[in-house]
Amino acid sequence: MSATEQRGLRILAADEDEQALARTARLLHELGHEVTESAVDARTAAEYIARDDPDLAIVVVHRDDEHALDLIEEISSYASGPVIAVLQEEDAEFVARAAERGISAYAREQSPDAVQGAIEVAMRRHRELAALGDQISRLEGALDRRAAIERAKGILMERHGIDARSAFDRLRAHARATNRTVVDVARAVEDSHGLLAAPADGASGHSG
Repeated sequence: MSATEQRGLRILAADEDEQALARTARLLHELGHEVTESAVDARTAAEYIARDDPDLAIVVVHRDDEHALDLIEEISSYASGPVIAVLQEEDAEFVARAAERGISAYAREQSPDAVQGAIEVAMRRHRELAALGDQISRLEGALDRRAAIERAKGILMERHGIDARSAFDRLRAHARATNRTVVDVARAVEDSHGLLAAPADGASGHSG
């Protein structure tokens, strides 16, 4: 996604210095973004995050590194979007500590290009992580469904003295007869240890 497509974000600005917050807000407005709220302490930032759920949060770092790190950690705990830090000067040690607290990107100075570049990086990383999370969830769901079917097959094999193929055939036949999915039937077997009768078509007679 290009920079022009990343304009118009709803952003929470956080800073230890109220006057600096006003400068940050003006810079973000110049970039075409909306500053939903400005916060100078962690509690206020958390309240605004919970209420407004902004697309992105920016923490501007001046003198008090610990205060900035507390802001970053609190915002990261509540925010659904990414967090970036804007530094007055290069500080590798602070950036490393901030990364552990949850920032996705940082800018070295408060210039429009630097801040917009950090916003672009943070939003791109956030999308990539969200896509990866969705992929992992789908994979975990598929593994869970497979495991449920295998456990139900084991129950049927033990109770009916049949092989794995016959057990699966019973699950499938019952699913078709009741207009349910095989995994739903498998979970019902798991929950109740129910014994499915042999299908009328004799499908349970297959060997493995």
